[in-house]
Amino acid sequence: MHDIRLIRENPDAFDASLARRGLSPVAHAILDLDTQRRAAQTSMQELQAKRNEASRQVGEIKRQGGATDALMQEVAAMKAELARLEEEDRALGIKLTEWLAALPNLLAADVPLGKDENDNKELRRFGTPRLIEAPRQHFELGETLNLMDFETAAKLSGARFTILRGGLARLERALGDFMLDTLTEEFGYTEISPPLLVKNDAMFGTAQLPKFAEDQFAVYAGFGKETATDKTAPSFWLIPTAEVPLTNMVREQITERGLLPLRVTAKTPCFRSEAGAAGRDTRGMIRQHQFYKVEMVSVTAPDESDAEHERMVACAETILNRLELPFRTIVLCSGDTGFAARKTYDIEVWLPGQKAYREISSCSNCGDFQARRMNARCRTEGEKQTEFVHTLNGSGVAIGRCLIAVMENYQQPDGSIAVPLALRKYMNAERIG
Repeated sequence: MHDIRLIRENPDAFDASLARRGLSPVAHAILDLDTQRRAAQTSMQELQAKRNEASRQVGEIKRQGGATDALMQEVAAMKAELARLEEEDRALGIKLTEWLAALPNLLAADVPLGKDENDNKELRRFGTPRLIEAPRQHFELGETLNLMDFETAAKLSGARFTILRGGLARLERALGDFMLDTLTEEFGYTEISPPLLVKNDAMFGTAQLPKFAEDQFAVYAGFGKETATDKTAPSFWLIPTAEVPLTNMVREQITERGLLPLRVTAKTPCFRSEAGAAGRDTRGMIRQHQFYKVEMVSVTAPDESDAEHERMVACAETILNRLELPFRTIVLCSGDTGFAARKTYDIEVWLPGQKAYREISSCSNCGDFQARRMNARCRTEGEKQTEFVHTLNGSGVAIGRCLIAVMENYQQPDGSIAVPLALRKYMNAERIG
């Protein structure tokens, strides 16, 4: 969400920032709405003052035994006009909020200019891809070992679901435990076990709603007892990422600045409709409706978020370095940066089977964009003035894609999969299959 005062003070700069995302100017249209609403509010205040004065005069005239019919008609007319102005103010306020809620975050000044993912800038690489003769993709390895079952999952739930068995199911669990242990024991994150169902306000706070409703899974209370026409509004949403409950833990709160930064992490299933992914990654488990991810969320004072962003990326990089997986870190260009982010780093892991780097972590600094939607503030102890916190989120990392990366990078000539050294104490095994 954006500060309307910032748009009033410099509408051209606001439009120039949105133009970096390829968006058309909107500031003056928003300010027209804002002007109409402020005019309605001023008229309400002036009319209320006149009504109060007229009501006082009615009382005075009655005490003196005079006639008040004409004046009372004026008071009634003022009351009707006030009701009309209140409705106008309400309608304009809703429309203004809808406009502001539909606009993406303003980008940081150092985000590179570009149209799409082809203009993202590579910053660094770690590790050298192993030489694997005729590397197989993860689904070929998993199905050959009879540890990855797409057919049964499709019978249960449809496309884009997977059943893992035996060693692969254990590898998935081991990866999550390894990530959580690293983040909590070495980097000071507090582990959280959050709800997987959240309300509309929580989804709005982190900007999944209203713009990205079709990408989410809605849950309706009493489902099975109602007809389709009864389900007019969802009661809950399945979380697309633990970012939603973790970030909203500070909604509508004032946090003492001395307690910042807050760093929390969670391993949860994530649910996404993949509405815009038709025809993409249809084989295997690269793009699923349900997958596990370890999420990192930080809440900082405004002047600390840039440094926290770099720290968060380093945490995710450490996970992959410990697993000895080749990867690269890129900064997203203006045209590829997500809706709520002011700046994003993506980490892409090397997949030998695809002969390509694929995203495994995305770390974003959202500035005060989400905090304004959540009304999350901070205050220095002893002071009255508050300011919006900054929020950051990042994958630490996507467990499903990390499992794929381990399978493909550690595949052996006989079709088995070696277990990375960092995971052997969790697996109590050196090889799968």
